[in-house]
Amino acid sequence: MKNYLKGAPATAVIAVACIAAWLASAAQAGTLNAPYYRSELALDSTLWGPMFASAPYTAVTSAFTHLDATHLVLNMVVLVFIGREVERAVGTATYVAAYATAVLGSAATILWADFDSPTVGASGALFALMVLLIGVYRHRGMDLRAPIVLVAVNVVYTFIAGDVSLWGHAGGLFTGLVLLPFVFARQARIRWLGIGAVAAVAIVALSFRAGLWG
Repeated sequence: MKNYLKGAPATAVIAVACIAAWLASAAQAGTLNAPYYRSELALDSTLWGPMFASAPYTAVTSAFTHLDATHLVLNMVVLVFIGREVERAVGTATYVAAYATAVLGSAATILWADFDSPTVGASGALFALMVLLIGVYRHRGMDLRAPIVLVAVNVVYTFIAGDVSLWGHAGGLFTGLVLLPFVFARQARIRWLGIGAVAAVAIVALSFRAGLWG
């Protein structure tokens, strides 16, 4: 795995952070069996509309928090295999900016569309990575069917599964689509202005939901 992630340091760090957060919640809960529900640390990291004004940091911490081992493993597999390809294709700096923006975009969508639902998990940002993977394939001149099918299958899964965040996934998917032309822009100025603008919109949306404005 170390060799596999060579050239993708940010993906490795994000994965380690998610695993560390889960282990910390398990240690606090004293169990490996769904420690989220018995961990104050995990609960305090959850994105939940009614508490967001007093805990705006949860827009970020929720993306590193997972319900149980299955939830964590599934998300980390997607992160490692897709994140590596995206990071190596666009560069670590652009990748980190895009991932962070996707986290914020997904959180903002949840708070505006599903305010009362507590949400955790990296899957919102991972949906953005799936979209960006299409850009990687296009950039490399590869057949686009595989990444498009990957996105389509996960969209279908979102609607048929009963334990996933519909709006978190939708927010990540939409953020990825908006980021796509900027992440792969040839001119650095356009790339960074575009990503910055998308991030700014997400931050403003989150700020309104936190009651900072309006």
